[in-house]
Amino acid sequence: MPGTPTLSRRGRKARSSAVRVVIAAVECLFLFVVAESSAAAGLRPVGQPGAAVPTKSTPATGAVVRLGAVDSIIQQAIEAGNIPGAVLIVGHDGRVIYRKAYGNRALEPKREPMTLDTVFDLASLTKVIATTTSVMQLVELGKVRMNDPVAKYLPEFAQNGKEDITVRQLLTHYSGLEPDLDLKAPWEQKDTAYRMAFAETPVQTPGSAFTYSDINFIVLGALVERVSGETLDSYATKHIFVPLKMMHTRFVPPLAPRAGWIGKIAPTQYDENDHMLRGVVHDPTARRMGGVAGHAGLFSTADDLAKFAQALLNGGDGILSPAAVAKMTSPEQPPTAPVLRGFGWDIDSPFSSNRGDLLPVGSFGHTGFTGTSVWIDPTTQTYIILLTNAVHPRGKGNAIGLRSKVATEVAAALSLSPTEKDALRWKSITGYNEAQNAARRMSTRNGAVRNGIDVLEAHGFDVLKIVPAAVSTSAESSSTTASEASSAPSAEPKKRIGLVTNQTGLDGDGRRTIDVLAQAPGVSLQAIFSPEHGVTGTLDTTHVDNTTDAATGVTVYSVYGGTDAARRPSLDVMKNLDALVFDIQDAGARFYTYETTLGYFLEAAAKVGIEIVVLDRPNPVTGSFVQGPVSDTGHETFTNYWTIPPRHGMTMGELAKMFNVERNINAKLTVVPMEGWQRGDWFDSTGLEWVNPSPNLRSVTEATLYPGVALIEGTNVSVGRGTDTPFEMVGAPWIKSKELAAYLNGRGIAGVRFVPVAFTPTASVYSGQVCSGVNIVLTDRNGFDGPELGIELAAALHKLHPADFKIERMRELLVNQSVYDALVAGQDPRRIAQDWQDGLEKFEKVREKYLIYK
Repeated sequence: MPGTPTLSRRGRKARSSAVRVVIAAVECLFLFVVAESSAAAGLRPVGQPGAAVPTKSTPATGAVVRLGAVDSIIQQAIEAGNIPGAVLIVGHDGRVIYRKAYGNRALEPKREPMTLDTVFDLASLTKVIATTTSVMQLVELGKVRMNDPVAKYLPEFAQNGKEDITVRQLLTHYSGLEPDLDLKAPWEQKDTAYRMAFAETPVQTPGSAFTYSDINFIVLGALVERVSGETLDSYATKHIFVPLKMMHTRFVPPLAPRAGWIGKIAPTQYDENDHMLRGVVHDPTARRMGGVAGHAGLFSTADDLAKFAQALLNGGDGILSPAAVAKMTSPEQPPTAPVLRGFGWDIDSPFSSNRGDLLPVGSFGHTGFTGTSVWIDPTTQTYIILLTNAVHPRGKGNAIGLRSKVATEVAAALSLSPTEKDALRWKSITGYNEAQNAARRMSTRNGAVRNGIDVLEAHGFDVLKIVPAAVSTSAESSSTTASEASSAPSAEPKKRIGLVTNQTGLDGDGRRTIDVLAQAPGVSLQAIFSPEHGVTGTLDTTHVDNTTDAATGVTVYSVYGGTDAARRPSLDVMKNLDALVFDIQDAGARFYTYETTLGYFLEAAAKVGIEIVVLDRPNPVTGSFVQGPVSDTGHETFTNYWTIPPRHGMTMGELAKMFNVERNINAKLTVVPMEGWQRGDWFDSTGLEWVNPSPNLRSVTEATLYPGVALIEGTNVSVGRGTDTPFEMVGAPWIKSKELAAYLNGRGIAGVRFVPVAFTPTASVYSGQVCSGVNIVLTDRNGFDGPELGIELAAALHKLHPADFKIERMRELLVNQSVYDALVAGQDPRRIAQDWQDGLEKFEKVREKYLIYK
C-alpha cells in the first residue's frame, strides 16, 4: 500500500504531494517494466515445489538456465538486505510453470526459512482481490451502478461537497479525496473510520486528477457492507475465496498456534510499541479498524493468488462474468485522463515513460506496500506473482527494483516474439489509437497525406469514367471505396458531373478541384454546388445567391439559405447529371453544416438514381477521439443530421458510408480515400496546407475548441466571433471575468486554462459592446474533451449568473434533453459527462463498421 515505511501515525499533513507522486510511481513501476519486457510473456508447467520443470513447448536446458537468472536476481536482493525472502509463481496458458521459495520469511526475533505455503500480508492487493471483486459482483447483481453517486448507497457520504462523487471515481482514484485518514489523533474501530471518511472534504475537484487514496477503498468497503448486508470479510470469503478454493486467504487470521496459521505467516515489522507484527495487519489505518478494511488487511499465499489470477484469465470462473472481468480491467477513468485505471486495477501511467512500444494489450496489475505484487496479461495468458515481506524487520527493505528485474528476466526466459499483427496492435495502443488518452500517446508526427482529389488524379480519374451499370441489392453493396471500384476503358460520351465544393477543395498543388475536374478526361463539369459561406468560404450570411464560376463558366448553385428548401439541391439540376462529386474539408463537429449538406446530397443522388463520389479529407482534430453526448433520436435539423456526438472522430467519407446505411438512403456511393492518413493525425501532422473551412475557424486550435465552445454559441454569450480569435474566447457584458476564470480554473478541466479578458467583438452577439470573459488557453489537446468543456462553461455561467445566462437557448445545438435537464438541475458536469458514456459506447459500435482508416 502506498505510504511511508514507518508505523508511526501518518497524518495527512505530513504526507507531502511529492511523496505521494513517488509512491504512485513505485506502485506502477512493476506493472510496466513487465509490460515492456514481456510483451510476449509465457512459460510452462510445474513439477515439484521449488523447481521449474520444462515441458514439451519449452526447451529443457534453455528454459531452466534462463530461469536460473531469476533465482540469482532474487538471491542478490536477499543478500543486499532488500528483502528477507520471497515466493515467486509464474503461470502461463492455464498452468503454473514456475514456483519457488527463496530466503527467509523471518529474520527476527528468530530466523525462519521461507516456504511455498507462507502467508503474506497483502497490503493494497486487498483493494483488487477483495474489494473491487465484491463491488463488481454487486454491479452484476444490479445492486450497484458505477455512475451512481456514492451517496445513493451511503447518504452520510454526501456531506462536504461529495454528493456527486461516483462509485466509478472511487474505484479509479479520481474522487479528489485525501490519500489517507488523519492518524495524528488517536481513534479506534471501523465505525469511527467510516464516519471520518464520510466527513472528508475533497482536496481536488472530483474527476479532475488521479490521487491514489486509501479513503476511496475504505468507503467502498463500507458500500459493500451496506448494500450486501454482510461484513466485508464475510462477503469476500463466501462469494470469492470459498468458490475459488482460496483456503489460505482471509482477513484477521487466527493467532492461536493450534489454528495452524501463525507459524506460516511472514512477519512484517516492529510497530510503534516495538512489537513485531505477525498476523496483525501492517497498515496502521486498517489496524485501527480492527483488521478488516477495503484498502488493506487481507492475508494470503502465492498459490491462492495464482488461483485468483487464473480465474480472471479464464473469464471469471464463476465469481465474475467475462464481461465484468473485461470491464474491470479496461480503462475506466475519465476519458482524457493521462493515468489509465481500470476498476481497482492499474493499467497505464505517466510514471512508466520508458515502457517501450510493445504494450501487452489489456495487461493489468497491482502492488502492495509490504512487498507484494500481481501482474496479469490476458494477451499472452500469463501472470507473475511475487510476494515478499520487504518491510521486515524494520521497514528499511524495498522490493521495487526486484520486481522490475524479475519481470525482465521472466520475460527474457520466454522466447515468444510478438507477431507482426500483434506488434502493430500494441503500437496502436501506445501511439495513435482508438483508446483513451494514454501516458505515452504520440501527439505529433511529420506525415505526408494525399487527399482524395490527389488520389483521384493519380488514378487517372478512374472512378469517374463511365462503366457498365451494376446491380446493387443493398446499401452495403452500394457503398464502396475507390480501391474496391472496378475500372473500365473510357467511353464516348463524357460523364456529366456536378461538384459540391468550396475554397477548401484544393489538390496538393493548390489547384481548385473545380479546375481539376473541368480539365479531367472523360468527364464534363456541368454544375457546381456551394455550401454555407459560399464557394469562396467568405460569406457569413444566409443570403447566398447562385453565381457563375469565372474560370470555367459553370453555374454555381447555392445550397445554403434560411429555409430547408434552400439548403437542398434542386432535383431538376441533379437529373441532368450522371454523377456527383463531393469535396469539402470538414471540421469534425456534428453541428458543422457541411455534414448535413453531405447527407442532403446523398438523399438527392439516391432519388434521381445517380452515383455520388466523396473525395475524402482529414478530420482536422483527429479520428481517434469520440466525445460528447449523442443527440436524441427524432430531432434532426440542419445542425444535427443524425444521432451522433458533437465530436465523432470520423472523416467525411466515413460519415457518408454511415449516413448511407444507417439512414437507409441507399445511394450509389463511392469514397476515394486519402493515402497516408492515420487516425491519430491532427491536421498539423498531415503536411497539408491549412485553409479556413469557414470564416471563423482559422486554426487547428480553434477547430479543437469548436466542438465544445460552440455548444453555448446559441445562448446570449459571445464566443469571439468578430475578434481575431473566435472560439478561443467567451464573454458577455454581464460576466465578471476574474470570477469566471477563477471558478473554471478551480474545476481543474483537463487540457485548458482560463485567463480573464475584456474584448469588443465587431460582429455577431454583442457587436460593438465591451465583453468581460475568459480567453481559453489550450494546454494539452490530447488530454482535452471539447464537449465536456462546453458543459463546464454552461454549468459555470448558470451557477454564477443564473439571472443573466439564457441556458435554454443551448438546446438547439446540444440536442440531448437528459444532459440539458441535468445542467438546469445543477448536477456536476463530470457526473453529466459520465452519464452520457453508455450512449457514446453504443454509437462507437455503430461507427466502427464504417471506419476506412483503422
